[in-house]
Amino acid sequence: MNEEYDVIVLGTGLTECILSGIMSVKGKKVLHMDRNSYYGGESASITPLEDLYKRFSLPGTPPESMGKGRDWNVDLIPKFLMANGQLVRMLLITQVTRYLDFKVIEGSFVYKKGSIYKVPSTETEALASSLMGLFEKRRFRKFLVFVANFDENDPKTTEGVDPNKTTMREVYKKFDLGQDVIDFTGHAIALYRTDDYLDQPCLDTINRIKLYSESLARYGKSPYLYPLYGLGELPQGFARLSAIYGGTYMLNKPIEEIIVENGKIVGVKSEGEIARCKQLICDPSYIMDRAKVVGKVIRLICIINHPIKNTSDSNSCQIIIPQNQVNRKHDIYVCMISYAHNVAAQGKYIAIVSTTVETNDPEKEIKPALDLLEPIEQKFVSISDLYAPTDLGTDSQIFISRSYDATTHFETTCDDIKDIYKRMTGTDFDFAEMERKKNDIFGDGADQ
Repeated sequence: MNEEYDVIVLGTGLTECILSGIMSVKGKKVLHMDRNSYYGGESASITPLEDLYKRFSLPGTPPESMGKGRDWNVDLIPKFLMANGQLVRMLLITQVTRYLDFKVIEGSFVYKKGSIYKVPSTETEALASSLMGLFEKRRFRKFLVFVANFDENDPKTTEGVDPNKTTMREVYKKFDLGQDVIDFTGHAIALYRTDDYLDQPCLDTINRIKLYSESLARYGKSPYLYPLYGLGELPQGFARLSAIYGGTYMLNKPIEEIIVENGKIVGVKSEGEIARCKQLICDPSYIMDRAKVVGKVIRLICIINHPIKNTSDSNSCQIIIPQNQVNRKHDIYVCMISYAHNVAAQGKYIAIVSTTVETNDPEKEIKPALDLLEPIEQKFVSISDLYAPTDLGTDSQIFISRSYDATTHFETTCDDIKDIYKRMTGTDFDFAEMERKKNDIFGDGADQ
């Protein structure tokens, strides 16, 4: 402990573990500590099932019908990975994929007027979808072709749309798309959480729709992947990566004091010893006086013994309920995984509902989602504050991650990782540079 490190990381949430892995790959000397005895922090996967009951203070033990407690691995914060998204690129570049097995999520659905429909995201699916009438299908297909061919540097492909000036509202209007189609395109394909994007330049939305389509093209059933044995496997994979590069890991380490002198981080005190550092990365729970509440999220973990209706009996799926469909400002998300992912006992499914809280009765807000899941065997409810750092950390060199939001994919988490990386190093996160580093190190002798 009594040593000098380049970076100390507190907490083993995914954001912290990825940054610790990346900093180790960059040749930094890293010490990574967590006050808990398990990996994952807020985003841990809980096993056995008895521990989940304890964590949510439910009386008694799980009924026998739930099978063996050890067969369960329940994520506290459910998210899927976009097959072509940033996190998968980080996993591939750092070769953390060698520690993990993924399965494709079987379907992506959207809610409209009380029913759920498969999200059409290819021209063929658009023409077959029961979400739209015949003429609307043709217009939507034209829109998808336009997006697929769109290249901001080639005016021939942009059909007069200025990527940095034309708003997305104007693009929808150009293709004469109706409100329902705008809802599922913006929320279930481009994955926006609110409608603020409509009046912003269209380039970001076009790129998001492309990401969805490219991710879908890789595996066919849906654009999402999920690791066997739960998301808790991800931080552990990056922890291994950090260890390969000489990073030091300590679980069960109580953090007594974060030592700041003249407004700048100098070290961390644990069990009477001080480890010195030049930079500190941590989740908000370690330095509450440098974080502020920016919202609340409700998450409801539901154990069910049947697939969700109208999902073609999928073992896994995502359902997005666009805010307009239920008169809200934020979308509601449902993530379902099952025994097929080694996270539940045989024949059991875990469906997790999440949204940003808007009223004093959060459980009522997610009722439309719960209605889709009935009958439910057991519910675990959590309502948590969302934290963001109060400053950029450039003066203190203390870099605090943001809490995990209600979305069911990791793109927003990756944006936070890239943002912290830039504040720490002064340069943009460069996937290509990581590729080169990997080739230097994962040469022939890498596994010895």
